[in-house]
Parts: sequence; C-alpha cells; structure tokens
Amino acid sequence: MKRLLFASAAAIALLSTAGCSTSSSADERPWMNTSLSPDQRADLVIKEMTLDEKIAMVNGTMGMALRKENPDEKRIGAGHVPGVQRLGIPDLYETDASLGVSNGGEMRKGDVATALPGSLMTASTFDPAIAEEGGKMIGSEARAKGFNVQLAGGANLVRDPWNGRDFEYLSEDVLLTAEMAAASINGIQSNGIVSTIKHYVLNAQESGRNVLDAKLGEAALRESDLLAFQLAIEKSHPGSVMCGYNQVNGHYACESDFLLNEVLKQDWGYTGWVMSDWGAVHSTVKAANAGLDQESGQELDKEVYFGAPLKKAVEDGAVPMARLDNMVHRIIRTMFEHGLVDHPAPEKPEKIDYDAHAKVAQKTAEAGMVLLKNDNDLLPLASSAKKIVLIGSHADVGVLSGGGSSQVRSVGGDALQLPMPDGGPLSGFIKITYHASSPLQAIKARAGAGAEVSYVDGTDIEAAAKAAKDADIAIVFGSEWRTEAQDVENLNLPGDQDKLIEAVSAANDKTVVVLETGGPVVMPWQNNVGAILEAWYPGQKGGEAIAAVLFGDVNPSGHLPVTFPAALSQAPRPQIPGIDLVHKAKEDAKNKPANTDLSTVDLTGGVPPFPVEYREGADVGYRWYQKKGFTPLYPFGYGLSYTSFAYSDLKITDGENPSISFKVTNTGKRAGADVPQVYAAPDNEMRRLVGFQRVMLEPGESKVVTVSIEPRLIADYDTGKRGWVIKQGGLPITVGHHAGDASLTGVAEVSARTLKP
Repeated sequence: MKRLLFASAAAIALLSTAGCSTSSSADERPWMNTSLSPDQRADLVIKEMTLDEKIAMVNGTMGMALRKENPDEKRIGAGHVPGVQRLGIPDLYETDASLGVSNGGEMRKGDVATALPGSLMTASTFDPAIAEEGGKMIGSEARAKGFNVQLAGGANLVRDPWNGRDFEYLSEDVLLTAEMAAASINGIQSNGIVSTIKHYVLNAQESGRNVLDAKLGEAALRESDLLAFQLAIEKSHPGSVMCGYNQVNGHYACESDFLLNEVLKQDWGYTGWVMSDWGAVHSTVKAANAGLDQESGQELDKEVYFGAPLKKAVEDGAVPMARLDNMVHRIIRTMFEHGLVDHPAPEKPEKIDYDAHAKVAQKTAEAGMVLLKNDNDLLPLASSAKKIVLIGSHADVGVLSGGGSSQVRSVGGDALQLPMPDGGPLSGFIKITYHASSPLQAIKARAGAGAEVSYVDGTDIEAAAKAAKDADIAIVFGSEWRTEAQDVENLNLPGDQDKLIEAVSAANDKTVVVLETGGPVVMPWQNNVGAILEAWYPGQKGGEAIAAVLFGDVNPSGHLPVTFPAALSQAPRPQIPGIDLVHKAKEDAKNKPANTDLSTVDLTGGVPPFPVEYREGADVGYRWYQKKGFTPLYPFGYGLSYTSFAYSDLKITDGENPSISFKVTNTGKRAGADVPQVYAAPDNEMRRLVGFQRVMLEPGESKVVTVSIEPRLIADYDTGKRGWVIKQGGLPITVGHHAGDASLTGVAEVSARTLKP
C-alpha cells in the first residue's frame, strides 16, 4: 500500500488524542461543543475571560523570552502568545517562514528542518500543486515540532528587481502570486495549524523598510498589490494577516484604518486576525482602533503598546471594550476554526520523515529551474563530456540560500556560513549560508566513473580560464546573495564573477553558467556562453537537482516569475529610494559595537523617514516594460525546454465570464512540461496574465487547456463607485510562451459588469 506523505487536517483530527480540555463536559465549558460555529464558541469563551486575560492574548513575545521563562521549552520559534489554560485555550507558538520551519540564530541549537528552495523558485514552476505540496511539508514539520502558527505566505509583488527579500516572494504578477501563495497556505493549514499571509501591504523594499512611506493611489493599489492579497485570501482563508513595517500613504501599515478596517475587514469580509510584523507597532489607540488585533515580537517595539497602555486605554474608553473583544474574538474563533483548540499541536516533538520531505524539496527545485539559454543544444550534457570542470561559488560544498528570518538550518547541515557584509542592525543574526548539497559531488555521481570532474574556486581568474580550456565542458556557478533587511544596489554578479565568466567563456566555447540568485541579474557575458540555467536558491537538495537537469534526467520546465532587465536603467527605480540616507546612517554607526541582542536592536538603523513613489501604479513588472517599450534581457514567463511545444485551435467563449481554450502539442522528441500563458489587454493597453496551466506531455502528445478569466483581472477599480467596473466590448487575448509572445491571438466579447470591492 502506498505510504501517504502527509496527514490531512481530517486525519489529524481523528488521530489526535491530546487536548487541554476535551475531557471537560459541555456544561462546564459549552464552547467545547464542536457543533457550534467558531464564532459562537469564541463568544462563549470571551464572556468568561477577564480583562487581563484578554490583554494577554493581544500581545506576544519573541521566542527567546519563552526560553527565559522555561529553559526546557523546545518550541522556541519566532514568537509566543499565552492562551487561557483555565478555559482550555492553548498558547500560540509561532515560527517562520515560507521556505521551511526556520530555526536560525540561537533559538533552537541542534535543531534541523527541511529547507525548501526560495519562493521565486517555487513560483517558477507555475504549478500550484507543487506549492501546496511544499506547504503541506512545512506545515507537517511545524506541527510535529509543536508549533501551531506558521509565519508564511509571502505575497508582496516584486516591484523592484533589487529588493533584498525578492527570493521570499513569488512574482511580479497578481494572478501567479495569488495562486501560488494560496496553494502554499492551503498546504500549511491542512495540518491543523494557522498560516499567515504577509507582509500586508506594499512592503516592496528593505532599505529603510521601518520608516519609508510607500505612495500609491487607491485604484492602482487595489488593481495590483491589494488584488494579489485579496485573491490569495479568498482561495486559502489564512488564519492571520501580518501587516508590514512600512508606511502606506502616510500611515504605518499596522495602524492604517483604510487597509485594515475598510479594505481587509469590511470590503473583503476577512474574519481572521491581524498580527503585526515583529517591531512594526508604533501606537496603542491608533493601531487598535485602526484594526490591528495583535502586537507581535513586542520586545522590538519601543514599548509594549498592547500591554498596560492598551488596558488603560480600554478602561479610559479611548479603545472601546467592544473593540478589544473583537480583537480577542478574531484570534479565538480562528483557533477553533483551524483545530488549534480541539486538536492542539503536540507538546513534545514528534518523529519527522525527513527523507520523504527531502524529495519534496528536490522535486520543487527540479521543476523550478529555468533554462534561459541553450545554444546548439549544449545541454543536456552528453556522455562524450568526459572532462568537466566546475568553477566558483563554493560549488564544491553546497548551494546558496537567502538570509534573514526565513533561514532554515537544513537537515544536511550548513556547508559554509559567512558573516553578513556591511554590518547593519541585524548583522549578528543574519549569515551567508550554503546548504550542504554539493553540486560537485552530485555531478561526479551522475557523470560516472569514466568522467573526470574537478573544481576550481575561481578566485584566480587566469587559473580558472586555464582549467576551462583543458576541459570538455566548463560549468561556472555564479551566485548573488540577498537577505532580509538590505537591498542589492546593482544587478551585476558581485565581485569579479562577470569577469570570471568572460574569461572562462573565452577559453572554452562550451561554457555553461548556473546562477544561484535571489532575483534578476544582468548578464554582460550572455552572448559569449553556450547555456544559462537559473537555479535560484535551490534548497537542501539543490546540488542533486542541478545535476539532474544538467544531465537531462529532468527536462527543465521552469518559467521566470519576474522580468530580467537588460540593464538596471530599465527598472522603474534604477536607484534604491532612500539609499543615501541608509548609507549615511551606516557611516554614523561605524564606530558603534555590533549589536547581537535582537531584543534591544534599533530596527530603523538610524534612518529618517522618506517617501517612495510608485509611479508605475498597477503596471508592475512586465507591464512596466510593455508600457515603456523596453526589451528586457528575459521576459516574465520565459523558459526553455529540451523539447518544443506548439499551440493551436484557439476557441473563445464570450459573455460575463469569458473562457479560452486551445491545444498544446509536444513537437519535440522528449517528454516535458510546458506552461502556456493567457494574457488579456483591457482597453487595448498593457497585457495582463489571466490564466496559465502547467501541462506534462509525451513526444507528439496533445492536450486541450481551458482557462476561465477572473473578472477583476480585466476590470478597473472605480473609487467613486467603490467597486470593479468591466466595460462592454472586445477584449484582446493572446496565448504565448511568455509575456512577450503571441503565438495565438483572438478577441473575447465581454459583457459590462460592476462588482463589489
């Protein structure tokens, strides 16, 4: 009988015998009656709670505080919120993040978890099923370790190619982001735990993230970043929304009445709770009345705003008791809805099948690698390649991962860990880490005993070029490290890597470049190399996945979820807004000792507030390039294969809910997966992705793909009417291999409609 990899939420409910209150009678604790709705149960609990118990549920400490309270506690994660034990309401144990159960820093020494690839790589699969499988894996490990809240679900649009946190997000496109975020959240929450969606909203850069004011009009915001969150929330119902550090149009995201009350809770009808990012709270009365339900990581705030100050504000009437009750209600009803009360996470760690989970990580990496160039079918590597040299980026020992709160200490361990360059307020916490998955060893194993596979570190460019000249194939690994808390100031590979690739490709015309990057990079050497494989941050089985794709055991099928500009000058903001202020603050702090105590760190880094104007509006990513007439290096949705695909037989159904169908045929000689993409151009303006589907085909095989259009993707948001307006008339449709392709074209006749916000 085939062994199941993950337990469903229903299975967890049936198998769980732990429960802090299941033995209590319905008369003693009527809220334990599972026939009641989560809202009814929460109302019954709140009637029994004291004011102090309510206040305790709306502020949480960092994980290190839990360790101080209980040195034997194993569930040391990002945060902890006490429950109400006398009423059977368990504590909230929170852990980062979207790439695995984060265990960085000194929180859980000796602990390991499965490290998925970066989110950009997951999104490159264009396959929600893969995202959901990864989410199930993360959620199952979090639950087994005793956590019941996963701080995952990064859904910010990639507006700038230099954002240090791009690798944690999914794409520059509304639909792709929404579909992949929702799938991951659904996977996590299938384990009977809560996932957040974050960082709400317009949290699009790391430089000065704690002070910057993101400026964007309501209509454009509704049609872009907010719509990505809205669709993802509708498809996955995450238990919590995490508001970000930044300001939006003059108000901090965690105290914006417009974002939290008007949009999220009123227009969208969101029933979960809003938690702050760690250190993102700046007030008591304004934040509480604006819709923030829980202060998280309170040690990073200037004071515990939702502690004693909130209690006083409630007693004085500045924050109504009804508002505090609503804050607590949202938390407790969500705990009931997701099974945290009836079937709590185990108090002691449970066994985890790390071998099975490693396969999930490798499958994601293999499906997410993007083949950008393959002149003369240089790849897959032929059996005649007997002398192969690998060059650069520590490819002898491991693969790169991104830095920050998402960092996972992987099962295989760290092959290498280097200090964060340039200092900064989080330099004691963030490290440059390589997972111990060696491309060199994986390629040696795959090439076989008859091949000579060697490694050169690339620091001596002349020696690297000589080694390449003597080889049948030269594989240069180019790496670019990104992290939470800082952005990259240019898109070139750091150091002398561009010069290294130029020298190696001049010495050997069979040069392959494997990129391990956290976002787009420019490639001045692109025309001189034979093949380019974007491997992103490929996770703890990245070395094995790279080898499988290079040798053709896996046919690459990844497609770019972000545009790669030809030059940084093509980006909406070629220079990082506020970067001069960041540099000055760093210079001022040079003579100060590094602060490794996160509980006392100044998250602003001494940077004063500044505005960031998002003048591209809703035309994010590939739509910006279309609008400006720029030809990027590689467009959104681009990706090659070892086979080829053709599209035909376009059929369009008109009306209120138009749909598009067409035939996809594998016209090559290898089995492979394709991602046909459907774009629409409302008002004959910039195309927008309205549908996609990953299709696996044998040689010569055809399948019909049908895509239904989400109406808000072809609508304008009308602030006067407070709703979405779809105009009557012809809607140009294209079907292509990427955003710049139009293999099939047609027109859908669309009926006029107005939709609620």
